[in-house]
Amino acid sequence: MNFKGRPTFTAYSGGSHPSGAVRPEAIAELESAHLPTGGLRSKSWDEFAKPDAPKIDFVFTVCDDAAKEVCPIWPGHPLTAHWGVPDPAAVHGTPEEVKRAYRDAFLTLERRIVLFLSLPLATIDKLAIKREIDNIGHQ
Repeated sequence: MNFKGRPTFTAYSGGSHPSGAVRPEAIAELESAHLPTGGLRSKSWDEFAKPDAPKIDFVFTVCDDAAKEVCPIWPGHPLTAHWGVPDPAAVHGTPEEVKRAYRDAFLTLERRIVLFLSLPLATIDKLAIKREIDNIGHQ
């Protein structure tokens, strides 16, 4: 999102149970797509629910398990959608199977981001945007 959505969007990432380190498989996938990886760190989504957090307009939960979790109350009441993707960190197989899981997650999210960025966000109302971003998560 930071690469394809600039300068309109700035994306942040956090999880409900951060591991403390960005997985090397995730870094490798980003690098293979020629995306910057500097400054990436494992962090809790709670960072973005604090009063001094950056202003957030959209929240996309992506981990399949996140749909069952209670999300923080986001300041400013951003639009939210669940874009469930199987968690590649949960795959325990051969190195090729793990790499494929990260690749599949990357491609799924990339496709959804491209669809999201194609929406005429400046000309449609919040309810229509909510419907559209929910639909993207089902593709």
